[in-house]
Amino acid sequence: MPAVEVRDLTVRYGPVTAVDGISFTADPGRVLVLLGPNGAGKTSTVETLEGYRRPAAGSVEVLALDPIRQHRALTRRIGVMLQQGGVYPGMTPVEALRLFAAYYADPLPPDELLDRLGLRQVCRTAWRRLSGGEQQRLSLALALVGRPEVVFLDEPTAGVDVGGRRVVREVIRELRDQRACVVVTTHELDEAERMADDIVIIHRGHVVAHGSAAELMTGTWQEIRFGAPPGIDVAGLAARLEHAVEEVTPGEYAVATAPTPALIATLTAWLAERDLPLADLRAGRQRLEDVFLQLTSEDVAGDDG
Repeated sequence: MPAVEVRDLTVRYGPVTAVDGISFTADPGRVLVLLGPNGAGKTSTVETLEGYRRPAAGSVEVLALDPIRQHRALTRRIGVMLQQGGVYPGMTPVEALRLFAAYYADPLPPDELLDRLGLRQVCRTAWRRLSGGEQQRLSLALALVGRPEVVFLDEPTAGVDVGGRRVVREVIRELRDQRACVVVTTHELDEAERMADDIVIIHRGHVVAHGSAAELMTGTWQEIRFGAPPGIDVAGLAARLEHAVEEVTPGEYAVATAPTPALIATLTAWLAERDLPLADLRAGRQRLEDVFLQLTSEDVAGDDG
């Protein structure tokens, strides 16, 4: 049984339709990442799953519960990490964790979470004096304290340094290994590519792609991408390959054809003849960023919906 089920969900704000009939599921023991440009409908979808917003049409279930009608029963079994706020500015991490732990019958020990999230040294520092990354890690700790079966994480690595990101990724892997369902919203596509088992891309209130990370990034892709020093002789390379070559950004090149072993061999031989290093060759596999831009490139930034 899915841990999260969304069926033909529609969310409206007056005359504006933010989410327009989307459907997807998320399973226990997997990490589902929701992606989309600002205003795509990600936040509206997650707020509905958390029970803070009522659908205009369609339905959602989390752990087979209705988030509105059975909200009290559901809140005991889920964890929610907000992107910002949610803690009184003068409260310290140890105070916040002890308060939240008191809401649950069998919470994780606050001291254990302080150590796990690297907050021990700032455990008696007021929230308002924590760095952005420390505030994010505390928000994650608060989402975990009740031993949730489903965890909703909003931009969990935003403002977090490299070491903190590694900790966040490890915690997410541990949740997955413990058979929790983890639903993440993020704009950081590299992080999404690292952590996702499944990805849903939402665009203008519609699901435009849904599948595993491998499925979305692998498939028919009529282009070869590679890295080399900026300013190589693209005309000469195009003549050798008999296909157009473009320097799309300094040091990144695209060959406008489907990859074949023979073509890759010709490309690498041409570079070797000129003693040019080859970097980041991608043939038949896109980055998540490539997929995302192909599906949403006409969008302009705006407020998330």
